[in-house]
Amino acid sequence: MQSHDFHPTTLREYDIRGIIGETLGDRDAEAIGRGFGTVIRRGGGTRVVVGYDGRHSSPRLESALVNGLVASGCEAIRVGLGPTGMLYYSVSELGADGGVMITGSHNPPDYNGFKMMTKERPFFGADIRELGKAAASGDWEEGAGSSREEPVLDRYVDRLLQGFTGNAFRIGWDAGNGATGQALEMLLKRLPGEHHSLFTTIDGDFPNHHPDPTVEENLIDLRQLVADKKLDFGIAFDGDGDRIGAIDSEGRIVWGDQLLAILAEPVLRELPGATIIADVKASQLLYDRIAELGGKPLMWKTGHSNIKAKMKEVGSPLAGEMSGHIFFKHRWYGFDDALYAAVRLIEAVGELGGSLTALKGAMPAIMNTPELRFPCPEVRKFEVVKEVLARLKAAGATVNDTDGARVTTPDGWWLLRASNTQDVLVARAEAQDQAALDRLTAAIDSELAQSGVERGATGH
Repeated sequence: MQSHDFHPTTLREYDIRGIIGETLGDRDAEAIGRGFGTVIRRGGGTRVVVGYDGRHSSPRLESALVNGLVASGCEAIRVGLGPTGMLYYSVSELGADGGVMITGSHNPPDYNGFKMMTKERPFFGADIRELGKAAASGDWEEGAGSSREEPVLDRYVDRLLQGFTGNAFRIGWDAGNGATGQALEMLLKRLPGEHHSLFTTIDGDFPNHHPDPTVEENLIDLRQLVADKKLDFGIAFDGDGDRIGAIDSEGRIVWGDQLLAILAEPVLRELPGATIIADVKASQLLYDRIAELGGKPLMWKTGHSNIKAKMKEVGSPLAGEMSGHIFFKHRWYGFDDALYAAVRLIEAVGELGGSLTALKGAMPAIMNTPELRFPCPEVRKFEVVKEVLARLKAAGATVNDTDGARVTTPDGWWLLRASNTQDVLVARAEAQDQAALDRLTAAIDSELAQSGVERGATGH
């Protein structure tokens, strides 16, 4: 392999992702191995941990990636099938110089991809673009590396429970046939309480429902389980186990920002005044709650790589995204791991009175839209946001431009940003009542119309 051109749609902001046999295949995997191995070698390292999820294409891609790493002179440490958190853990635990997780996350079964990290930081944005350029010119290190298998699943599950002080609850779990299945079964044997699990068989066809716990229809089975067995609450995971979903005993969804509000309380008792980060999609109630608990709320850009980089920069012990990525640096490694977030949620619920249902019930009622998506060409989407920001600033609006436009008005707030992963603009709004919410969504429509974007929004 002298050089390689990737399909232009596969090099994304946070990872490399495509459709198997159409835009992504074994040769791409090998080129990623060559390219990432080169980055690690030129940074003075050699050891790269490789893990993969439960998709049918993952073992083949893993094998090709390892060939590429070995050809670049790296030592590939193969930790095998498991959640993304297990791979992140392995990079820290095994003292590696980098890691690659083969995963399609929560995309449909025919997708797959690669998430990368160095021991210092997430690998994204410009790093991924450079990988593409190096492949096109064949600018790769040569070497005779090696590969070995290193099973870490047992150690990882032990580490999840290190220092655990949680109560015994009755909990329903839904692994969605994703990569958390085996780790979850092992974890449940070691947790106190009574546990009922669904779909822990790892199956790349996702035969029961799609593994994305932020979409309400994917929680039907878990709701049924919690209702039938009268459980305290339910927890669900996405395809690769870096995003968590939760419901209370009444089947109400506890959204990502609400989970963060609960998880932040014990952390802030231990670390008064700490900075807690959330993304621009999170509720104003969360930011107010963090401040009320004596923390410093920080609004930052959506995207797991952006959040991890910011946590490192400001020394934050905890961060979260609306999408269910929860990042613990406190007692953990600073990455998003839904199994670990679940363990901490069990602890937090116990510490805060023992009822997730009561915690959810005590949260102020607020009206908000789901995530609204407006199709918009790749070449245009960032321009539209710039135009909207320019008009808002000229009109003297209260606007935060950390990641798109987040506008605060007496009615509440609305957000418009360009997706980093799809050809869409994403909007959200939150208000005290329906009339105020209608005014906010009308403001979004008006701004989009002024920039010539069709109203054809779909909720998500």
